Amino acid sequence: MAAKKNAAKDLSEREQAAALVFRTVPVIGKDGKPNGKTEKVAISAEEVLDFKDHGTHVVVVTIDGHKFSSADE
Repeated sequence: MAAKKNAAKDLSEREQAAALVFRTVPVIGKDGKPNGKTEKVAISAEEVLDFKDHGTHVVVVTIDGHKFSSADE
């Protein structure tokens, strides 16, 4: 029972961490090529491998190995 409780708590913490950071991606035009603009895309909780709350900012590492920080916002 305790493991199930910890898993639920861990998921909610991951969701909270994911909500604070965004991935910057290029905007694709109608021709299928990047148009020089970028947009911020939310990171889902399922993508979060690990996270660390540093007090002033949160750092999230995704399952594909990318690191994102809320300090970049």
